[in-house]
Amino acid sequence: QVQLVQSGGGLVQAGGSLRLSCTTSGRTSSIYTMGWFRRAPGKERAFVAALIRGGSTDYADSVKGRFTISRDNAKNMLYLQMASLKPEDTAVYYCAADLGYSRSYSSPQFYAYWGQGTQVTVTS
Repeated sequence: QVQLVQSGGGLVQAGGSLRLSCTTSGRTSSIYTMGWFRRAPGKERAFVAALIRGGSTDYADSVKGRFTISRDNAKNMLYLQMASLKPEDTAVYYCAADLGYSRSYSSPQFYAYWGQGTQVTVTS
């Protein structure tokens, strides 16, 4: 089993930055794929970024060049550094993890483990 606990988020003006953190515990060393998703009001949970064991990353087109996913294995942490934030980035953000790999890593259905979610609100 894997447990994910999120921190960070909050209220920021457009153009600002925030960092989300996700602390992992349990079978941390067995995690192969980690990701960030978000759910905006009235919308489905959407892919934001993924990090595959070995260092490969992928991003949704809407956040490329602005968001960075990273992992600190020594601290059992996953991060999402968000810059140049826009009002349309407002959402509840979730970290996710799975012990395997699939080409469907951008689908929330792939992930077995989820953080509790954290609100990010970007004002114009």
